[in-house]
Order: sequence, then C-alpha cells, then structure tokens
Amino acid sequence: MDFIIKCPACSLDLSVDTSASGAQIKCPQCQTLLLVPVIAAPSPSARRTVAFNQDIAPGDDAAMAKVLAAAFQRIKGEVGKAIVGQHEVIEQTVIAIFARSHCLLEGVPGLAKTYMVKSLSDAMALSFKRVQFTPDLMPADITGTEVLQEKPGGGRELVFKRGPIFAQMLLADEINRSPPKTQAALLEAMQEHKVTVGGTTHTLDEPFFVLATQNPVEQEGTYPLPEAQKDRFMFHVIVKYPQKDEEREVISRTTGAFSAKVEPCISGHEIVQCQELVRKVPVPDHVTDYVLELVRRARPDDAQALPLAKEFISWGPGPRACQQLIMGGKVRAVLRGRFHVTTDDIVAMAHPVLRHRIAPNFHAEAEGISSDDIITRLLAAVPRIRADDTLALGNNKRTSSKLA
Repeated sequence: MDFIIKCPACSLDLSVDTSASGAQIKCPQCQTLLLVPVIAAPSPSARRTVAFNQDIAPGDDAAMAKVLAAAFQRIKGEVGKAIVGQHEVIEQTVIAIFARSHCLLEGVPGLAKTYMVKSLSDAMALSFKRVQFTPDLMPADITGTEVLQEKPGGGRELVFKRGPIFAQMLLADEINRSPPKTQAALLEAMQEHKVTVGGTTHTLDEPFFVLATQNPVEQEGTYPLPEAQKDRFMFHVIVKYPQKDEEREVISRTTGAFSAKVEPCISGHEIVQCQELVRKVPVPDHVTDYVLELVRRARPDDAQALPLAKEFISWGPGPRACQQLIMGGKVRAVLRGRFHVTTDDIVAMAHPVLRHRIAPNFHAEAEGISSDDIITRLLAAVPRIRADDTLALGNNKRTSSKLA
C-alpha cells in the first residue's frame, strides 16, 4: 500500500510504499534527503474488516470459526477467477498460512505457480514481493543492506535499506538456483519472523509467509535445500498438470480478452486472529495417538518401526512432523466447519507434511519407490485408532494401576 509525502523544498508529492516506513529517501527532483514517517498500525477497532464484519461476541470462538470457514470459500472463489483448477494446492497453501507456517511448491514451468501466489496475496490483502533466486544472488539482495547517506545538516550516516523480505507474502522463486549461503538468508525470517542486519534486528510485519518454488526437471547448476531447511517448510506441495477440461479453459482465458480482478476477502489482521483461533481447536487423544504411531513407525531405528521403514527409509520424520500434522489437521477441520480434528484430517495432511521429511534409501530408489509411495504404504499399514479404543486403553491403564 502506498501513501503520499510532500517534499518541503520543492513541494513535490512523492508516492512511498509503507514498507519504507522510517527509512530515508531522496527527492528525485531536488535531491533533498527526506525521512519517511513511521506509519503506526491502526487499532483493531479502526481496521477495515473484510471477513469478520459480523457482530461476534468476544471469546465466541465457534462463531469466528464459522466466519473463517465462509471466508475460505470466498478466497477459493476469488482465486478461482484467475487460476483454473489446482484446488488442492490452493487449500494446502491457505492451510499453511492459517497455521503460521510456510510452503515449498514443486512443479514444472508454466503451471502458474507465481500467478497463484500473487492471486492469493490479493485475495488476502497482503503485501507481496517476488525474488528470483539465481547463482549470483547474495543474502543482502534479500534481507537488505546498510547504505551510506548524507544527513540534511551535513555529515553522513548508515541507513538501512530494506530488502524484498519485508513483505507479508514472499515468493522465493526457484530457491534451489542459489547457493546455500543465500538460501540461509531466509532461515531467521522463517523461524523468528525477524531479520538481523549489521547487528540490528528488524521485526517483519505479520502475518509473514514464505512460499518457495523449485523445478523438479532440470537439476544441473542447482543447490538442493539442506534437510534442516526443508524441515522449516510445513508442506511440500506438488503442483501437477491440469486436467484436459481445465487446460482447455486455461487456453481460452490466456489467448482471449479475459481479465480477472481478485477482490480481497480477508485482511492481514484477521489472518493473525485466525492463526490464534486454530490453536484453540481441541485434538482428541486417539488422533494424537494416531499421529504418534504414524510418525514413529516411519523411523527405521525405532523399536516399533514398520518393516517397510527398515527396508526403504534412510531416515524418518522428526518431532516437527507431528506438530505440523496436528496444526494442519486443526486448520483443515475449521475450514470444513468442524470444531475437532479427526483421523481423516491427518490422512489428508500426511503426504504434504511427510513428503520432504522421509528420505528413501538406495534400495527404494533402485526399486523406483518414491517418498509418496512410502507414505501411501505407511497409511495403509498403520491402523487408524478409534476414540473408543483410546478410552478402553485408558480404562485398562487405570485398572492396572489400581490393582498394583
């Protein structure tokens, strides 16, 4: 969003982006050094609400959840104006946003990954920046750097010039094209939502979301993401080719006079409210037990590991996989109008959560077995735990303790 400041020397009106709030700029006409005023965030009561424009009593989480589910349907409708199909990809991306996490998208060129992310940022009224990762990209090109500027009264000083990471939605396009040093520039921002440059820490605007893309076809001259950095992404989403009727619609839209305008359905402040809301969704004990069984049995060194894990997996998912399965299940439940998580939600989240957290070994690769194949077999091998099974197990434990 832009705002106008006036140069006191030549009275020129300058359009300045809010991301430059607090920085120094030069007037392009008279070269006068100007300090961009700090724009304070409006109070919650003064914010323009988009989704939560209904009268909701404080603490009425059930009513907020219903409004959130309705907002999600509107988001899909607005993005659908620009993007044909890809409903599962859009849903998983929205789930990651509401879970306060990040996404790694993988797909061949030409599947509208960038356009999809831009459309999502428009539907959510979020500031958007795109960084094209290349071999010569440096960390300062992402985070920003300190530049030497003249003071109005004479002398010089170091002024921090913000990089593109100071946006609410950042698209790291072809992230595996840059060396690890540049990839690592995102780590602090992804985890802490902060950027440290020159010993000074700068806080990013909330909500903050990184969506990275990579091309699975061409691997020459690429730098695969370290496993530790992959683990920072909640989902590894595969963007597939469209169906035949969808591709026909794509051709019709892109070669004709069709034009789509995506309208905002929810604001950034409301997304933060949603992120706080979904954490309150209760998770039954049998769902937590199912998540533990699913993750722990995929670790080849675990005592209860499945035979397929010992045969095909080099290393299995860590504790963050459990956290992301639960958080993804919570958001999915709310978006579907439910106030509790089921094992169906966990199964739906299994592939995008575990896909980049399971490493097939040499034997699996020789057999042509991918991580997706392993996850499918894992879901079939681990029985779903029912609520009454958990209750029965709890009663047996209490009875045993009494007898002891």
